Amino acid sequence: MNAVTVGLAELEALMAQALVAAGASPENAAQVAAALTAAEAQGLSGHGAARLPAYADQAASGKVDGRAVPVLRQTAAGALMVDAASGFAYPAIAIGLERACELAPAAGVVGVGIANSHHFGAAGLHVERVARRGFIGLGFGNSPAAIAPWGGRRALYGTNPIAFACPRQAAEPLVIDLSLSKVARGNVMVAAEQGEPIPEGWALDKEGRPTTDAQAALAGTMLPIGDAKGAALALAVELLAAALTGSQFGYEASSFFAADGPPPHVGQFFLVIDPAAFAGADMLARTEAIITTIEAQEGARLPGARRLANRATARAEGIALPIRLYDEIKRRAAAAPA
Repeated sequence: MNAVTVGLAELEALMAQALVAAGASPENAAQVAAALTAAEAQGLSGHGAARLPAYADQAASGKVDGRAVPVLRQTAAGALMVDAASGFAYPAIAIGLERACELAPAAGVVGVGIANSHHFGAAGLHVERVARRGFIGLGFGNSPAAIAPWGGRRALYGTNPIAFACPRQAAEPLVIDLSLSKVARGNVMVAAEQGEPIPEGWALDKEGRPTTDAQAALAGTMLPIGDAKGAALALAVELLAAALTGSQFGYEASSFFAADGPPPHVGQFFLVIDPAAFAGADMLARTEAIITTIEAQEGARLPGARRLANRATARAEGIALPIRLYDEIKRRAAAAPA
Protein backbone atom coordinates (compact mmCIF):
# COMPACT_ATOMS: atom_id res chain seq x y z
CA MET A 1 0.00 0.00 0.00
CA ASN A 2 1.53 3.31 -1.12
CA ALA A 3 -1.06 5.69 0.31
CA VAL A 4 -2.75 6.39 3.62
CA THR A 5 -6.14 8.03 4.15
CA VAL A 6 -6.05 11.04 6.46
CA GLY A 7 -8.92 13.15 7.78
CA LEU A 8 -8.86 16.85 6.93
CA ALA A 9 -8.70 17.95 10.58
CA GLU A 10 -5.81 15.58 11.32
CA LEU A 11 -3.86 16.70 8.27
CA GLU A 12 -4.37 20.38 9.04
CA ALA A 13 -3.28 19.91 12.66
CA LEU A 14 -0.16 17.94 11.70
CA MET A 15 0.92 20.53 9.15
CA ALA A 16 0.38 23.38 11.60
CA GLN A 17 2.50 21.56 14.19
CA ALA A 18 5.23 20.94 11.62
CA LEU A 19 5.34 24.64 10.75
CA VAL A 20 5.50 25.66 14.41
CA ALA A 21 8.38 23.21 14.83
CA ALA A 22 10.13 25.00 11.96
CA GLY A 23 9.79 28.36 13.71
CA ALA A 24 6.47 29.75 12.48
CA SER A 25 4.13 31.48 14.89
CA PRO A 26 1.05 29.43 15.80
CA GLU A 27 -1.18 32.02 14.11
CA ASN A 28 0.71 31.94 10.82
CA ALA A 29 1.10 28.17 10.95
CA ALA A 30 -2.65 27.74 11.36
CA GLN A 31 -3.44 29.90 8.32
CA VAL A 32 -0.85 28.19 6.12
CA ALA A 33 -1.97 24.70 7.17
CA ALA A 34 -5.62 25.57 6.52
CA ALA A 35 -4.78 26.79 3.01
CA LEU A 36 -2.71 23.71 2.16
CA THR A 37 -5.43 21.41 3.47
CA ALA A 38 -8.12 23.24 1.50
CA ALA A 39 -6.06 22.89 -1.69
CA GLU A 40 -5.49 19.19 -1.02
CA ALA A 41 -9.21 18.66 -0.43
CA GLN A 42 -9.97 20.10 -3.87
CA GLY A 43 -7.55 17.72 -5.55
CA LEU A 44 -4.93 20.43 -6.10
CA SER A 45 -2.08 18.35 -4.69
CA GLY A 46 0.58 20.57 -6.25
CA HIS A 47 -0.56 23.34 -3.89
CA GLY A 48 -1.39 21.05 -0.99
CA ALA A 49 0.46 18.89 1.51
CA ALA A 50 3.38 18.33 -0.87
CA ARG A 51 4.37 21.96 -0.21
CA LEU A 52 4.72 21.44 3.54
CA PRO A 53 8.33 20.18 3.61
CA ALA A 54 9.57 23.07 1.47
CA TYR A 55 7.58 25.62 3.48
CA ALA A 56 8.93 24.24 6.75
CA ASP A 57 12.52 24.13 5.50
CA GLN A 58 12.28 27.75 4.35
CA ALA A 59 10.83 28.83 7.69
CA ALA A 60 13.65 27.02 9.47
CA SER A 61 16.35 28.59 7.28
CA GLY A 62 14.86 32.10 7.50
CA LYS A 63 14.12 32.35 3.78
CA VAL A 64 10.52 32.81 4.91
CA ASP A 65 9.90 34.65 8.16
CA GLY A 66 7.38 32.34 9.77
CA ARG A 67 6.69 34.88 12.50
CA ALA A 68 6.18 37.87 10.19
CA VAL A 69 3.25 40.19 10.91
CA PRO A 70 1.95 41.74 7.67
CA VAL A 71 1.43 45.51 7.58
CA LEU A 72 -1.61 47.00 5.83
CA ARG A 73 -1.87 50.55 4.50
CA GLN A 74 -4.81 52.24 2.79
CA THR A 75 -3.24 54.35 0.05
CA ALA A 76 -6.42 55.70 -1.58
CA ALA A 77 -10.20 55.39 -1.22
CA GLY A 78 -10.19 52.09 -3.05
CA ALA A 79 -6.57 51.01 -2.77
CA LEU A 80 -4.76 48.89 -0.18
CA MET A 81 -1.16 47.79 0.08
CA VAL A 82 -0.01 44.96 2.33
CA ASP A 83 3.64 44.30 3.13
CA ALA A 84 3.95 40.55 3.72
CA ALA A 85 7.30 41.31 5.41
CA SER A 86 9.08 38.30 3.86
CA GLY A 87 6.53 36.00 5.46
CA PHE A 88 4.00 33.55 4.09
CA ALA A 89 1.49 34.99 1.64
CA TYR A 90 -1.64 33.67 3.35
CA PRO A 91 -1.77 35.97 6.42
CA ALA A 92 -1.01 39.03 4.28
CA ILE A 93 -3.71 38.18 1.74
CA ALA A 94 -6.22 37.46 4.50
CA ILE A 95 -5.92 40.90 6.12
CA GLY A 96 -5.89 42.65 2.75
CA LEU A 97 -9.03 40.94 1.46
CA GLU A 98 -10.84 41.34 4.77
CA ARG A 99 -10.28 45.10 4.67
CA ALA A 100 -11.19 45.22 0.97
CA CYS A 101 -14.54 43.60 1.72
CA GLU A 102 -15.17 46.24 4.37
CA LEU A 103 -14.40 49.06 1.92
CA ALA A 104 -16.09 47.65 -1.18
CA PRO A 105 -19.68 48.76 -0.43
CA ALA A 106 -18.57 52.40 -0.32
CA ALA A 107 -15.78 52.27 -2.92
CA GLY A 108 -17.44 49.93 -5.43
CA VAL A 109 -14.07 48.52 -6.47
CA VAL A 110 -11.05 47.95 -4.22
CA GLY A 111 -7.57 46.95 -5.35
CA VAL A 112 -5.26 45.08 -2.98
CA GLY A 113 -1.54 44.84 -3.63
CA ILE A 114 0.60 42.35 -1.69
CA ALA A 115 4.35 42.99 -1.65
CA ASN A 116 7.39 41.08 -0.35
CA SER A 117 5.36 37.90 -0.53
CA HIS A 118 5.74 34.19 -1.15
CA HIS A 119 3.84 31.36 -2.87
CA PHE A 120 0.09 32.03 -2.56
CA GLY A 121 -1.07 28.51 -3.26
CA ALA A 122 -4.39 27.73 -4.92
CA ALA A 123 -5.40 31.18 -6.12
CA GLY A 124 -9.07 30.30 -6.38
CA LEU A 125 -9.35 29.81 -2.62
CA HIS A 126 -8.56 33.49 -1.99
CA VAL A 127 -11.16 34.88 -4.37
CA GLU A 128 -13.73 32.29 -3.29
CA ARG A 129 -13.55 33.83 0.18
CA VAL A 130 -14.47 37.18 -1.38
CA ALA A 131 -17.37 35.70 -3.35
CA ARG A 132 -18.79 34.15 -0.18
CA ARG A 133 -19.09 37.71 1.12
CA GLY A 134 -21.17 38.68 -1.94
CA PHE A 135 -18.39 40.30 -3.98
CA ILE A 136 -16.67 39.46 -7.24
CA GLY A 137 -13.00 38.65 -6.79
CA LEU A 138 -10.10 38.69 -9.23
CA GLY A 139 -6.62 37.55 -8.24
CA PHE A 140 -3.22 37.59 -9.94
CA GLY A 141 0.09 36.32 -8.61
CA ASN A 142 3.58 36.06 -10.08
CA SER A 143 6.08 33.36 -9.20
CA PRO A 144 9.71 32.38 -9.88
CA ALA A 145 10.58 32.22 -13.57
CA ALA A 146 9.21 29.18 -15.37
CA ILE A 147 7.89 30.44 -18.74
CA ALA A 148 10.03 31.97 -21.49
CA PRO A 149 8.82 34.89 -23.62
CA TRP A 150 7.29 33.46 -26.78
CA GLY A 151 10.13 32.56 -29.12
CA GLY A 152 12.74 32.67 -26.35
CA ARG A 153 14.42 29.93 -24.29
CA ARG A 154 15.19 31.63 -21.00
CA ALA A 155 12.41 31.62 -18.44
CA LEU A 156 11.44 35.14 -17.36
CA TYR A 157 7.80 34.84 -16.26
CA GLY A 158 6.25 32.70 -13.57
CA THR A 159 3.37 30.32 -14.20
CA ASN A 160 1.38 33.29 -12.87
CA PRO A 161 -2.12 32.13 -11.86
CA ILE A 162 -5.27 34.09 -12.57
CA ALA A 163 -8.36 33.45 -10.46
CA PHE A 164 -11.94 34.71 -10.66
CA ALA A 165 -14.86 34.12 -8.30
CA CYS A 166 -18.45 35.24 -8.59
CA PRO A 167 -21.26 34.91 -6.02
CA ARG A 168 -24.35 32.95 -6.99
CA GLN A 169 -27.97 32.77 -5.88
CA ALA A 170 -28.37 29.86 -3.44
CA ALA A 171 -25.32 28.02 -4.77
CA GLU A 172 -21.60 27.73 -4.23
CA PRO A 173 -19.63 30.59 -5.84
CA LEU A 174 -18.43 30.11 -9.39
CA VAL A 175 -14.64 29.88 -9.19
CA ILE A 176 -12.24 29.89 -12.13
CA ASP A 177 -8.59 29.23 -11.28
CA LEU A 178 -5.97 28.71 -13.94
CA SER A 179 -2.24 28.75 -14.28
CA LEU A 180 -0.81 30.38 -17.39
CA SER A 181 1.36 27.35 -17.99
CA LYS A 182 -0.41 24.38 -19.54
CA VAL A 183 -0.36 22.85 -16.05
CA ALA A 184 0.66 24.23 -12.67
CA ARG A 185 4.38 23.80 -12.01
CA GLY A 186 3.44 22.21 -8.69
CA ASN A 187 2.10 19.23 -10.66
CA VAL A 188 5.53 18.76 -12.22
CA MET A 189 7.10 19.04 -8.77
CA VAL A 190 4.84 16.26 -7.46
CA ALA A 191 5.72 14.05 -10.46
CA ALA A 192 9.43 14.68 -9.89
CA GLU A 193 9.17 13.77 -6.19
CA GLN A 194 7.31 10.56 -7.03
CA GLY A 195 9.67 9.65 -9.90
CA GLU A 196 6.86 9.71 -12.45
CA PRO A 197 6.94 11.02 -16.04
CA ILE A 198 4.85 13.97 -17.20
CA PRO A 199 2.80 14.09 -20.41
CA GLU A 200 4.47 15.51 -23.49
CA GLY A 201 3.37 19.07 -24.16
CA TRP A 202 3.70 20.29 -20.59
CA ALA A 203 7.29 21.50 -20.66
CA LEU A 204 10.62 21.88 -22.43
CA ASP A 205 14.08 20.97 -21.12
CA LYS A 206 16.81 23.58 -20.71
CA GLU A 207 17.76 23.17 -24.37
CA GLY A 208 14.23 23.99 -25.47
CA ARG A 209 13.30 20.42 -26.41
CA PRO A 210 9.99 18.72 -25.47
CA THR A 211 10.40 16.43 -22.46
CA THR A 212 8.44 13.93 -20.38
CA ASP A 213 11.10 13.88 -17.65
CA ALA A 214 9.80 15.87 -14.67
CA GLN A 215 13.31 16.69 -13.41
CA ALA A 216 14.35 17.96 -16.85
CA ALA A 217 11.15 20.02 -16.98
CA LEU A 218 11.95 21.69 -13.65
CA ALA A 219 15.37 22.62 -15.04
CA GLY A 220 13.79 23.90 -18.26
CA THR A 221 10.66 25.91 -18.99
CA MET A 222 6.92 25.37 -18.80
CA LEU A 223 4.86 25.81 -21.95
CA PRO A 224 2.22 28.55 -21.73
CA ILE A 225 -1.45 27.98 -22.44
CA GLY A 226 -2.42 29.30 -25.84
CA ASP A 227 1.20 29.58 -26.94
CA ALA A 228 2.02 33.26 -27.69
CA LYS A 229 -1.26 34.45 -26.14
CA GLY A 230 -0.51 32.69 -22.87
CA ALA A 231 2.99 34.15 -22.75
CA ALA A 232 1.51 37.63 -23.27
CA LEU A 233 -0.92 37.07 -20.39
CA ALA A 234 1.96 35.91 -18.18
CA LEU A 235 3.68 39.24 -18.88
CA ALA A 236 0.48 41.10 -17.95
CA VAL A 237 0.39 39.27 -14.62
CA GLU A 238 4.04 40.14 -13.96
CA LEU A 239 3.10 43.81 -14.39
CA LEU A 240 0.01 43.61 -12.17
CA ALA A 241 1.48 41.43 -9.42
CA ALA A 242 5.08 42.62 -9.38
CA ALA A 243 5.48 46.02 -11.05
CA LEU A 244 2.28 47.46 -9.59
CA THR A 245 3.09 46.25 -6.07
CA GLY A 246 6.83 46.98 -6.12
CA SER A 247 7.71 43.30 -5.90
CA GLN A 248 10.22 41.15 -7.76
CA PHE A 249 9.66 39.83 -11.27
CA GLY A 250 9.74 36.09 -11.83
CA TYR A 251 13.30 36.17 -13.18
CA GLU A 252 14.44 38.02 -10.03
CA ALA A 253 12.71 35.74 -7.52
CA SER A 254 14.33 32.82 -5.73
CA SER A 255 12.82 29.34 -5.72
CA PHE A 256 9.66 28.48 -3.79
CA PHE A 257 11.09 25.00 -3.23
CA ALA A 258 14.72 25.47 -2.08
CA ALA A 259 15.52 26.46 1.51
CA ASP A 260 18.59 28.49 0.59
CA GLY A 261 18.79 31.94 -0.95
CA PRO A 262 17.02 35.22 -0.24
CA PRO A 263 13.24 35.58 0.17
CA PRO A 264 11.48 35.45 -3.23
CA HIS A 265 9.59 38.71 -2.59
CA VAL A 266 7.03 38.11 -5.34
CA GLY A 267 3.68 39.92 -5.34
CA GLN A 268 -0.03 39.45 -5.68
CA PHE A 269 -2.82 41.75 -6.79
CA PHE A 270 -6.55 41.43 -6.15
CA LEU A 271 -9.66 43.29 -7.20
CA VAL A 272 -12.78 43.15 -5.05
CA ILE A 273 -15.91 44.36 -6.86
CA ASP A 274 -19.29 45.06 -5.28
CA PRO A 275 -22.07 44.06 -7.71
CA ALA A 276 -24.36 46.59 -5.99
CA ALA A 277 -22.27 49.38 -7.52
CA PHE A 278 -23.11 48.09 -10.99
CA ALA A 279 -26.06 45.91 -12.00
CA GLY A 280 -26.67 44.68 -8.47
CA ALA A 281 -29.29 41.96 -8.11
CA ASP A 282 -29.73 41.86 -11.86
CA MET A 283 -26.08 40.81 -12.17
CA LEU A 284 -26.76 37.77 -9.98
CA ALA A 285 -29.85 36.90 -12.01
CA ARG A 286 -27.91 37.21 -15.26
CA THR A 287 -25.18 35.01 -13.78
CA GLU A 288 -27.75 32.28 -13.14
CA ALA A 289 -29.11 32.71 -16.66
CA ILE A 290 -25.81 31.91 -18.35
CA ILE A 291 -25.01 29.10 -15.90
CA THR A 292 -28.40 27.51 -16.57
CA THR A 293 -27.74 27.77 -20.29
CA ILE A 294 -24.32 26.15 -19.91
CA GLU A 295 -25.65 23.30 -17.79
CA ALA A 296 -28.48 22.65 -20.25
CA GLN A 297 -25.94 21.75 -22.92
CA GLU A 298 -25.19 18.04 -23.00
CA GLY A 299 -21.63 17.28 -21.94
CA ALA A 300 -20.88 20.82 -20.78
CA ARG A 301 -19.23 21.22 -17.38
CA LEU A 302 -19.13 24.35 -15.27
CA PRO A 303 -15.63 25.47 -14.21
CA GLY A 304 -14.83 24.32 -10.69
CA ALA A 305 -17.37 21.49 -10.62
CA ARG A 306 -14.69 18.84 -10.20
CA ARG A 307 -13.09 20.73 -7.32
CA LEU A 308 -16.41 20.98 -5.50
CA ALA A 309 -16.94 17.23 -5.93
CA ASN A 310 -13.41 16.52 -4.66
CA ARG A 311 -14.03 18.75 -1.65
CA ALA A 312 -17.23 16.94 -0.75
CA THR A 313 -15.50 13.56 -1.03
CA ALA A 314 -12.54 14.70 1.06
CA ARG A 315 -14.81 15.98 3.82
CA ALA A 316 -16.66 12.68 3.92
CA GLU A 317 -13.84 10.21 3.36
CA GLY A 318 -10.54 12.00 4.01
CA ILE A 319 -7.57 12.42 1.70
CA ALA A 320 -5.27 9.76 0.28
CA LEU A 321 -1.68 10.89 0.83
CA PRO A 322 1.49 9.09 -0.25
CA ILE A 323 2.80 7.25 2.80
CA ARG A 324 6.22 8.80 2.43
CA LEU A 325 4.75 12.32 2.54
CA TYR A 326 2.45 11.50 5.46
CA ASP A 327 5.36 10.05 7.45
CA GLU A 328 7.47 13.10 6.66
CA ILE A 329 4.77 15.48 7.92
CA LYS A 330 4.27 13.39 11.08
CA ARG A 331 8.01 13.37 11.74
CA ARG A 332 8.19 17.14 11.45
CA ALA A 333 5.08 17.64 13.57
CA ALA A 334 6.55 15.50 16.34
CA ALA A 335 9.36 18.03 16.74
CA ALA A 336 6.92 20.79 17.72
CA PRO A 337 7.15 22.03 21.32
CA ALA A 338 4.51 20.54 23.62
